[in-house]
Amino acid sequence: MEKSYIFEYLDENDFRKKERSVRKYNMLAYKKLTFNYYPELRKGNFLGEEKSRNDKDKTISYVLKLPTDELFAKVHGVICVHYTVYTEKGIILLTNITPEEILSEGHRAELSTYKGVMISKSNPEKDMFKINLLNMLNK
Repeated sequence: MEKSYIFEYLDENDFRKKERSVRKYNMLAYKKLTFNYYPELRKGNFLGEEKSRNDKDKTISYVLKLPTDELFAKVHGVICVHYTVYTEKGIILLTNITPEEILSEGHRAELSTYKGVMISKSNPEKDMFKINLLNMLNK
């Protein structure tokens, strides 16, 4: 019988806020995470790139990249779920979703979008400049 893993959180409140922000601004990534990735992780199929391994504590840390719009990825970065697997205990510790700043800000306030990309309220000129520059380079 294959081992079933349970989810625990480093900071559940913070993680859920970022998860809701992903849901709000990138529904495809949220659906993949909820309906494809979480069930696979529970079954013990660890997805993503292995980042570190600790044989003493019997833990493995992973980074799972979610489907991210190309322009969003260039402006803010690829959306990733960070998690650590405790192989002995059967626990997956969900630690973070990045890029943290824009996802946290997206949860706190309704962010406007420009050409399909979330614009930070703290520095909208910088984000719009990046988007315009990338669009000019792609023409």
